[in-house]
Amino acid sequence: MKKSIIPVILFLLLISASAPEKEKTYCNPMNLNYRFQFTNTVSYREAADPVVKIYRDKYFLFASHSGGYWFSDNLYDWNFIPVKTLPIEDYAPDVITIGDTTYFIASASVVKPVYYTTDPFRDEWKQLGKPLPYPVWDPHFFRDDDGKLFLYWGCSNNDDQPIRGVRLDSQMQPAGEPVVLIKHNPDKYGWENPGERNETNRNGYNEGAWMTKYNGRYYLQYASPGTEFKTYADGVYTADSPLGPFKFEPYSPFSYKPGGFIAGAGHSSTFADKYGNYWHIATMSISKRHMFERRLGLFPAFFDRDGVLRTFTTFGDYPTVIPGRKIDFDRESLFRGWMLQSYGKKATASSSADKFPPSNAFDEEVRTWWSAKTGDPGEWLCVDLGVRTRVNAVQVNFADNDAGLKPESRNIYYRYRVLASDDQKSWKEIVDRSTNTTDACHDYIELEKPVTTRYIRIENVKVPDGKFSVYDLRIFGLKPGKKPGVVTDFTIDRKSSDKRQATVTWTGDGLASGFVVNYGIAPGKLYSSVMVYDKDSLTLTGLNRDVTYYFSIDAFNGSGISAGTKTVSR
Repeated sequence: MKKSIIPVILFLLLISASAPEKEKTYCNPMNLNYRFQFTNTVSYREAADPVVKIYRDKYFLFASHSGGYWFSDNLYDWNFIPVKTLPIEDYAPDVITIGDTTYFIASASVVKPVYYTTDPFRDEWKQLGKPLPYPVWDPHFFRDDDGKLFLYWGCSNNDDQPIRGVRLDSQMQPAGEPVVLIKHNPDKYGWENPGERNETNRNGYNEGAWMTKYNGRYYLQYASPGTEFKTYADGVYTADSPLGPFKFEPYSPFSYKPGGFIAGAGHSSTFADKYGNYWHIATMSISKRHMFERRLGLFPAFFDRDGVLRTFTTFGDYPTVIPGRKIDFDRESLFRGWMLQSYGKKATASSSADKFPPSNAFDEEVRTWWSAKTGDPGEWLCVDLGVRTRVNAVQVNFADNDAGLKPESRNIYYRYRVLASDDQKSWKEIVDRSTNTTDACHDYIELEKPVTTRYIRIENVKVPDGKFSVYDLRIFGLKPGKKPGVVTDFTIDRKSSDKRQATVTWTGDGLASGFVVNYGIAPGKLYSSVMVYDKDSLTLTGLNRDVTYYFSIDAFNGSGISAGTKTVSR
């Protein structure tokens, strides 16, 4: 008997060893140890203006005002390196690796040096020779295939301060005069107007230049109108050479997310992972306690067959797969298909501070939050999903209400438990973070095994400071029932007086919890989208004046998505 079992065991071991590892999901905003900033009146977290580069098979992530930077094997688990040998408090850093040396530069209003290291795993950066002859803000290095090095920069809402570029020599010094590359055009491009609804008629900030070369063409990306707005986005110009002349791409903004739980998708970097898949890592806005209260979002990206650069921000703060392989984005995106189950559901709590009711934690709005009256152990928040629902993942977004933490604060972590019940009498623990020692303020947990339940409750064990509080407790999975019907009845009103705006109005079948308005500059290329909940109309404010657009509408609820089949042009 024993001899006959051995080959079977060996076969099973071989099958297990060759089986692909389960691909992880993540959920925006990225779950990083965003550093606390502190003013005389308020404490808030911040990271923005992200840059991802690969060095020796590791991903390195740099961001503004983070006190250091991160590295990762897989874009999911990030390790933080605190730094003192760089001007790490300067905004919008950028790095480039040439040979064995990594170079660092950051924004400055005065002349500052470039820094370098041959080991970015250590805090041992040094100054490189003489500095640039002029200050640069939002700098970005780009090295072409022939080895030529370029620098791009610019961050202003003034016409006399456009985005510029210059070639650099081997000593990181200008090898010519700077060239003007991108100017302000808010009268033509609605998304360049400042405001939550692009409501002003003036220059926004054009900033955050980033260069990507694809199939011999140069894609110069830039952000507008301002980091504090939900409309913060990235557009792109293209050219046949790194210093132009550049042509505006009318599908801009190609990275745009003004709706959903957390909005904003600007001042970013576009990069290919170790398998050749493109990603776009962007700045997302909270901007409630302070205009620079910001987070990071990671989105799949790709170039279509016509060279159009696209960022997948539709369902961009829902669970998304990080693949360990090459993906053909023409056939599939990486959205996992788990739908939000907690939006607008009935909620209760152990206590609630004034103006911070439990409903705030289920409204899909990061700028509101629920807060208990204390930070004591035992404070809890509970949501009724309405019916027994399959739960695959949970995202806990901590709000730090009344926290007074500072950049130098240590031992910042949240300890809690998540429990499930069918009757609110018998509870089963599904997440145990009661001994957690990592700073995970947007903690995303994909359950090892899905659970089917009606009630979800989170219980406090410890908060680092302030009160136990949550922006949103977001529950993902699938609910039994029908998907909403396909939306075919809708109209587009694009006024001739201002074609930078269009009002979309539709009729649903009453089963949808939300809708996605898709639009683009050609049929089959509806690459931009805006998500709304509980509405039957939407005014798009970021259109380009002289462009014809095509529109469709998807409907969704907790049971799935019904993609629009009708397309209308205006």
